[in-house]
Amino acid sequence: MRLRHIEVIQALLQTGNLGAAAELLQLPTATVSATLQDAEQQLGFLLFASVRGRMQATRETRELQPLLHRLYAEMEPLRRLASSLRQHQDPALRVVCTPTLAQQLLPQSLAALRRRFRETPCTLASQHTREIVRGLLLREVELGLSLHNPDHPQIHAQALAEGKLQLLAPHGWLQPRQKYIALQELAGQSMVGLEEQDTLSLMLDGKLQALRPAPLVQTRVQTYQMMRSMVEAGEGLAIVDPFTAVGARAGGLDVCPLSPAIGVTLYALTLKDREPSAALKALLEIVGEKAVAMLL
Repeated sequence: MRLRHIEVIQALLQTGNLGAAAELLQLPTATVSATLQDAEQQLGFLLFASVRGRMQATRETRELQPLLHRLYAEMEPLRRLASSLRQHQDPALRVVCTPTLAQQLLPQSLAALRRRFRETPCTLASQHTREIVRGLLLREVELGLSLHNPDHPQIHAQALAEGKLQLLAPHGWLQPRQKYIALQELAGQSMVGLEEQDTLSLMLDGKLQALRPAPLVQTRVQTYQMMRSMVEAGEGLAIVDPFTAVGARAGGLDVCPLSPAIGVTLYALTLKDREPSAALKALLEIVGEKAVAMLL
């Protein structure tokens, strides 16, 4: 099957009508019909049957549909790149960050980048660190931003900013002007836990479970942002990254660092064998500056 065959089949599956499929593909209806007939001739079976004025997929087409959909989706990056080259645009800058960084830091940074690189298309997605690493290795992503260093031989991890883990508590739980809280003060407290067991959360869990009595953790969630929401809902206390803490403080929660302090690093993750574009270099500079300013 050729690429045009797959495009026509996908369009017909979406629209169920030759004319609508032709309009979707911006092709003459006769061309779409001829392409369909050519695909059926090559495959040796009927792909669509006309039922009450609509093109209905045959059993064989329905069996092919998952694979055709996957192939069509995998061609999307190629179509976008070809479109940008046709329009003489800069290559797209694809950035993936962990959920907590997608709340304020990355949107603000991309907005600042846009003022300097107006013609560079950008995409932003939110994933956990292991998915970011996978995207980098598959060359689906130019930049990953995470609070964890994956320590992978093919990935360069550049430290952009340093912060400290912070306690979140309901408004009024901490003493006025309290500058920090000793870890021992969390003994026996009701707390929200983090389900993602990375190096940092494992280390923190170990410290908390060593307290006597240990904190009571009845709810675990996937992200720091969800931990903040649970504290706001009255589920207990939580220990979160400093970027989540910035928004939580603005939202009215009590926030302060732990004592002894537990450091957190913001890392920029890129492939070691991939030369960064001018836009990527500029974005790294912007993210670093904004992250440092947020954590002051």
